[in-house]
Amino acid sequence: MRRIVKPENSKAKHLIYNVGGNNTEIRDILLNEQKNICAYTETYLDVTSKKEIEHFNPILKNTDKDGYQNYFLVKGQWNNIKGGKTRWRKFQPVLHPTDDLFEERVVYMNGVFLWKTGDIEAKNLIQYLNLDNEKLTELRNRYIKRQRGYIEEYYEGDALSFFESLLKNQPEDVYFIRVIQEEFNIKLSLSENK
Repeated sequence: MRRIVKPENSKAKHLIYNVGGNNTEIRDILLNEQKNICAYTETYLDVTSKKEIEHFNPILKNTDKDGYQNYFLVKGQWNNIKGGKTRWRKFQPVLHPTDDLFEERVVYMNGVFLWKTGDIEAKNLIQYLNLDNEKLTELRNRYIKRQRGYIEEYYEGDALSFFESLLKNQPEDVYFIRVIQEEFNIKLSLSENK
């Protein structure tokens, strides 16, 4: 998972989530801002994905304190795994996905996400969002191994050119953005895509 940057000029900033109502506008804005990537798993949100507006802090849902900074678009399965208020309370304190030091606190190393010794908020976030899920970790590792093979075979080791080409021509094949950037020591520019 990478830090989620919430644009200052977001059209969703002043929209209010309507519990049980139509929230298509918020969903579509978040989908665009997140470049069709699930905020938590960093997997692609395609036409077959159940896309849900997730309230990071479920206690705020349906209150005056809920809002854009608490909204993230995620795959339905991960929203269900995350759970509600009872599970939220169990994992307090928890690091917010927009924290400026997110990448320093949630560390990616050798295929897994870790926290620095003593950083309870980062540890709780990883466990709360199930980022250390064995099957998700295996999926990330297989994805990177597969991409490494393509890069070596077709791009002579040029990972940046490979992923730029994918972003332009097959954006649905680019996910696990943080892992890509760390594994290949590159910076992907997602702002021009989609």
